[in-house]
Amino acid sequence: MASLKEIKTRIASVNSTRKITSAMKMVASSKLHAAQVAIENMLPYENELEHILKSFLVSAPDVHSQLSLERPDVKCVALVVYTSNSSLCGGFNSNALKMMQQAIDGYKSRGITDIIVYSIGRKVSEKVRKLGIKSGGDFYSLADKANAADCAAIATELTQKFMSGQIDKVEMIYHHFKSAGSQILQRKTFLPIDLDEELGSDNDRDLTSNVATRKAQEYLKKKGREDGHHEIEAKPLNDNFIVEPDLKTVLTTLIPRLLNLMVYTALLDSQASEHAARMVAMQTATDNADELLRELNLQFNKSRQQAITNELLDIVGGSVNN
Repeated sequence: MASLKEIKTRIASVNSTRKITSAMKMVASSKLHAAQVAIENMLPYENELEHILKSFLVSAPDVHSQLSLERPDVKCVALVVYTSNSSLCGGFNSNALKMMQQAIDGYKSRGITDIIVYSIGRKVSEKVRKLGIKSGGDFYSLADKANAADCAAIATELTQKFMSGQIDKVEMIYHHFKSAGSQILQRKTFLPIDLDEELGSDNDRDLTSNVATRKAQEYLKKKGREDGHHEIEAKPLNDNFIVEPDLKTVLTTLIPRLLNLMVYTALLDSQASEHAARMVAMQTATDNADELLRELNLQFNKSRQQAITNELLDIVGGSVNN
């Protein structure tokens, strides 16, 4: 059995640790509030812009964008991975790195070895260097402080490389903040623009709805062919678009803005998820420290009582012998 001095030392050590975890939990809670307000203000705007642009691209028959065309022969893939700069946030970083590894292994199994990782956060940057993967850049400062201009620069660089053919596909790996207790790990296609995906709904939705998707267009075209209208293109689901000043100007303005917002919104999502994960982890650590303190105090009291009992027995035994 440990001595009273050893137990006292452990109690003091656990108390110090508990103070740290409790303080970190309160700091994370304060940061989470600010991050939650930021993502709640930005996410509806980004979702609606994405919905409008995708609906416009798939519903207008004469609209074509190189950024929405899938390439059959994918040779180079870029991954934008979001982690934190520090640890003590549960499985937040390890889960993102695990999904990144799964994505890399999946591409390598298909014979795609030219993979570039854009690291947003120190943890993913360290992992990329350890694995020897080609890095597109390290963006440590963004993981701590979101900056829309820097996110726009990343999105612009990826867009230019995609347009020039240096990169054939771009994906983002990040945590989506659903609530303080739930952060959903996402693997989302950034380029080419996925016209089959609409936020908040499934691809196999009711095709009679007024939401325009590529699947809906294909359904209408197929139905038209079955009815014998081979020469007639499918009518757009949303045919009330009035484009001002012209189609080219609208597309060259909306598409870059959407891509910039996707990178920035994913960063805000990741930051809110990080603070939520750290708050939960520190609360769990504090609760574990409280439980450990209760056990140590009980052990200390038992040991002290045992020591007092032994001393009394020695006194009684000595008096009987005398």
